[in-house]
Amino acid sequence: MTEQNTQVMASRSRFTRPNPWALGAVLIGAAVILPLVAILWMALNPVENIWPHLMATTLPRYLLNTLILCLGVGGLAAAVGTGSAWLVTMYRFPGARWLEWLLLFPLAIPAYVGAYALVDFLEYAGPVQTALRDAFGWTNAQDYWFPEIRSRWAAIVVLAAALNPYVFLLARAAFREQSGCTYEVARALGAGPFARFWRVGLPLARPAIAAGAAIVMMETVSDFGVVDFFAVQTLTTGIFSTWLEMSNAGGAAQIALVVLGLVLALVALEKVSRRRSRFYRLSRQQRPVDPILLTGMQAWGATFMCTLPFLVGFVLPVGVMLHHALSRPDRWWEPGLLSALGNTLTVGGLAAIVTVLAALFLVYGVRMSGSRLPRLILPISTLGYAAPGAVLGVGILVPMAVLDNTLADGILALTGWDPGLFLTGTAFALVFAYCVRFFAIAQGAADAAMDRVSPSLPMAARSLGRTAGGALREVYVPLIRGSVGTALLLVFVDSVKELPATLLLRPFNYNTLSTRVYEHASLERIGDASPAALLVCVVGLAAVIVMARTSR
Repeated sequence: MTEQNTQVMASRSRFTRPNPWALGAVLIGAAVILPLVAILWMALNPVENIWPHLMATTLPRYLLNTLILCLGVGGLAAAVGTGSAWLVTMYRFPGARWLEWLLLFPLAIPAYVGAYALVDFLEYAGPVQTALRDAFGWTNAQDYWFPEIRSRWAAIVVLAAALNPYVFLLARAAFREQSGCTYEVARALGAGPFARFWRVGLPLARPAIAAGAAIVMMETVSDFGVVDFFAVQTLTTGIFSTWLEMSNAGGAAQIALVVLGLVLALVALEKVSRRRSRFYRLSRQQRPVDPILLTGMQAWGATFMCTLPFLVGFVLPVGVMLHHALSRPDRWWEPGLLSALGNTLTVGGLAAIVTVLAALFLVYGVRMSGSRLPRLILPISTLGYAAPGAVLGVGILVPMAVLDNTLADGILALTGWDPGLFLTGTAFALVFAYCVRFFAIAQGAADAAMDRVSPSLPMAARSLGRTAGGALREVYVPLIRGSVGTALLLVFVDSVKELPATLLLRPFNYNTLSTRVYEHASLERIGDASPAALLVCVVGLAAVIVMARTSR
């Protein structure tokens, strides 16, 4: 009887003792999805329900503009990215090897920097219209017609120029994986260049192209800098105006819920569109595609078509900003630039370190846990990447401000000392928003890297007396440090470029490079914004070079 009681007590202690890895994984996952839960709660329980007013006035316009931008940017980016990927993969022409790298460079340029540069280049006082007036003797704007720059079409062009590398990257990988035999058979059957693309290459690469277009449209929905500068009223600008101008957090949460629903619908549509598509390799030893040599006008035409996206998406914004920065070198020493750089490095670096460490803990904790809850939380925790920065700003700031004030009031009542707002009054909320927004990047890198580690290695470490933490530290981390380093860099660069969440969550008088660029550009001081814009672009180039090297 005593032995039975001992066994029962031992089994109960094993049952009640929490697994620290599983508990930590659940807590991290809960922290990541908490802002989305807060948005849902505020939207369903607003202090002042202005939903009928929004539906009757501004919401249809916001939604229509957002849908037009999504379709326009998604279609244009898919066409440009797919076409350039097809040319550099299937043909040889002057500059093709360089263009495989250069076509990724627009990813280093935040879309709002491209918008500022395009307006500065094409506006009435810009070099293009000035040259036209000098060449034809025109004296004012009424002597000639020029398209309106700050318009919806210009926003579509700028966003597509900045985002088409997402499609290019995935489409190029899909074309490279196809068998060269397929195209040889098509040529033998009389299919010309366009028929081979339309009937063979495009259907086989459609899943990758659809995934890239979905990413482009999600980024379009979350954009604020471009649409605000071009005065295009979208759902994201509606969040800012409802919250900051009307002081209605509940209404902003309701619009944020519409934005989140639209993004999730895009993700679901992309998955459903390729649900029944199946693509298989027909042989174990597949011969790669042999590029066809182009000559004459065809070769130079392909070079021009692939160079154009690079010129519009990278050379134009960098050239305009570099011109302004070099014309007045004293702008590099203006007060506030160094502090903005320091703030950017601080919050971006902290966000990258915290995000990657949390992702490693979560992924490893799920692997070490036998319970179902952590495994269910793992895919849900990636939803933060689908949430635009403005949406996360609403879901973080309002609940955190309530918690901050409650803690401050409690400390003041107990000790008589007023600690101030140490959550929303510091950069804590900003770092937390970056962690939630880009957690999926770090989690995906950690999960993929750990999958490549043979299970026998950590098992051997455990059999030699290493704890679970020791196996992670001494086996996994040394083997996956390359992927961890890449995740750190990508999260850091995305944090540097993030604008909507930074505008909403930064403390008073706390500037980063992105907010400094936005503040100067919104006052039409493009020259003053150029040094900070160039620094953001330099940081972005580092990530692009890493991606280009890993995708070779």
